[in-house]
Amino acid sequence: MCATCGCSQPEEAVTITRPGIVQEHTHSHHGHPHAHHHEAHHHHHHHEEDHNHGRAKEVLLEVDILQKNNLLAQRNRGWLEAKNIFAINLVSSPGSGKTTLLETTIKRIDSSKKVYVIEGDQQTMQDANRIEAAGAEAIQINTGKGCHLDSHMVHHAIEDLKPKDGSLLFVENVGNLVCPSMFDLGESARVVVISVTEGDDKPLKYPDMFATSQLCIINKIDLLPYVDFDVAKAKEYALRINPKLKFIELSATKGDGVDDWLTWLETNQNQS
Repeated sequence: MCATCGCSQPEEAVTITRPGIVQEHTHSHHGHPHAHHHEAHHHHHHHEEDHNHGRAKEVLLEVDILQKNNLLAQRNRGWLEAKNIFAINLVSSPGSGKTTLLETTIKRIDSSKKVYVIEGDQQTMQDANRIEAAGAEAIQINTGKGCHLDSHMVHHAIEDLKPKDGSLLFVENVGNLVCPSMFDLGESARVVVISVTEGDDKPLKYPDMFATSQLCIINKIDLLPYVDFDVAKAKEYALRINPKLKFIELSATKGDGVDDWLTWLETNQNQS
């Protein structure tokens, strides 16, 4: 899991900020994914028994973390369902085009639909500012060294955003195909985005993310003539992992396939 990454940071490192607001505010983040992981590695273990004991503590902590996360995720889900809000957890590696896809979606979607976006990044307000400029209300979660959003962060972001009944809520997760796959946020659907500028073997390298997603968007198809990416092979690999996975091929910049995406959103929101 994240035992060796930057998640073992103080709670205060996570900030939740609205665009245009200078003063950032920090929410108390009880049960943050890895607040105590260094306990298992604080001393060098000279004996195999000590090392295994440390690893056991680490695994138990991770199980406890996921249980707490999933409990709050169910609370998020119940609240969203009660207000008929369709929430999409948008996941990908960095640079796949998630923010550009959201900008295009906001501009193209039926103007009667209210759209909100929770942006997750380790640093900066850039993506939230882009989303607000496109015409949607946004809030930025900066995770510091953290490599994923969790249900607690999203819970507080929803409290600040106060999305209206019947709206669309997009959660743009931190660019990472590993850790976000393990953290339910309470979303209605999980959508994984890959781009043709990445390898077509991504589903085999990061199977958990594709196994837990309902839709795979293959972005930047306008670049297919210039890159070595086999769409059919990427789909085949992904279906090995998740036979129920659906696919949409599109170009967020050129607009090809975006209508299919908008139709998927409308259809699935109506069915939720």
